Amino acid sequence: MRVLVGVKRVVDYAVKVRVNPDGKSGVDLSNIKMSMNPFCEIAVEEAVRLKESKAASEVVAVSIGPKQCTETLRTALAMGCDRAVHVHTGLRTDYMELQPLSVAQILEKVVEKEEPDLVVLGKQSIDGDCGQTGPMLAGLLNWAQVTFAAKVDVNDDKSLLVERETDAGTETIQINSLPAVITCDLRLNEPRYATL
Repeated sequence: MRVLVGVKRVVDYAVKVRVNPDGKSGVDLSNIKMSMNPFCEIAVEEAVRLKESKAASEVVAVSIGPKQCTETLRTALAMGCDRAVHVHTGLRTDYMELQPLSVAQILEKVVEKEEPDLVVLGKQSIDGDCGQTGPMLAGLLNWAQVTFAAKVDVNDDKSLLVERETDAGTETIQINSLPAVITCDLRLNEPRYATL
């Protein structure tokens, strides 16, 4: 099984953000610390765990954004991904210019080229908080999907048993055959520190 995992470069969660001086064009991103989206860290960790358990043969990280996204991709590689794909764009990816549907359409093209069996994404980014990219990607690809995954088990027949978070607790969904898209919630795992 080949796994494609999305990683997004966002303003670090510990940074106090400033609004641009014009008051209209969003957050001032100049001279501000950026890092991998925390939900994407969880997605990378889960993909790497699938590889370590021999359920996955290769993990490919993909990021969409400016040239600085290479830093985020290096972090994913240091966490255990095998390869990285950078889709370069000059547009802001914090919902100001590049919307979730556009991101899903770009990821759809990457999926067509890379031909993964499973796409693992964070459930949402901490800058836009939309939570729409994963479901939209699954819809565009016409693939099975499970959102808000809290536990992922791969069966011997390569089917997936996924426990997902709901407002009323959790529910378990079985994906009988791949390909599929999974979005990761906080309880899924604790990401490892990147080794340099």
